[in-house]
Amino acid sequence: MAGHSHWAGIKHKKERADKQRSKIFSKISREITVAAKLGDRDPEMNARLRSAIQAARSANMPKENIERAVDKSEINANSSFENIRYEGFGPFKIAVIVETLTDNKNRTASSIRTIFNKNGGGIGSQGSASHNFHQLGVIKINKKEIEEDDLLELVIDYGANECFSFDEFHEIHTNKNEVYNIKKKLENKITNFISTDIEWIPFNYIELSKEQKEIIVNFLETLEDNDDVQKVYTNVNFKE
Repeated sequence: MAGHSHWAGIKHKKERADKQRSKIFSKISREITVAAKLGDRDPEMNARLRSAIQAARSANMPKENIERAVDKSEINANSSFENIRYEGFGPFKIAVIVETLTDNKNRTASSIRTIFNKNGGGIGSQGSASHNFHQLGVIKINKKEIEEDDLLELVIDYGANECFSFDEFHEIHTNKNEVYNIKKKLENKITNFISTDIEWIPFNYIELSKEQKEIIVNFLETLEDNDDVQKVYTNVNFKE
């Protein structure tokens, strides 16, 4: 299994301080609430909710926080969140896709645009950056859960596209329409998942210097610090 490198990979290894953990919990809680609101409140009947709860457990979110997030789907029945995608170019003309979950799109658009502008980039129209990426289903599993060879055998049997191994986790790529079906099959063998998402994967990665990467990491972290931002993707190769 060859390795590949993207922002989610390097981000996974970063130490989670209390402030970072609070941000992570906030974003996962919002996803749980929206998933429960849009579908069944029973995780077994709602693949998006089940995946969000598994991500919460992987982040060591307390059980009461998870239950509270599910309950909010009924308490805030009249509130409306939207998934909005922003595309643009950051420092050194890197391509960036930002996925948000917001109840105020004007606030979010203004915040995202300001972050891009302050870092020498800019927001573009739909398609301006995404043509550099393709969407795939991505399942991440802690390496402690299953041996590499055993997982590869399952991946082949279940019809996934590819499987990669990193220092701390395995990553499976599937067609985006099949990700939850394949994950359901994997649940027969694996209990704990880090995450299950539909992600934007670059067709090609761009190489930058160490100094340039440090500037980009600061930019990406600023984006992710925004409460409305759920996911950030870029085509920078962070592999050393």
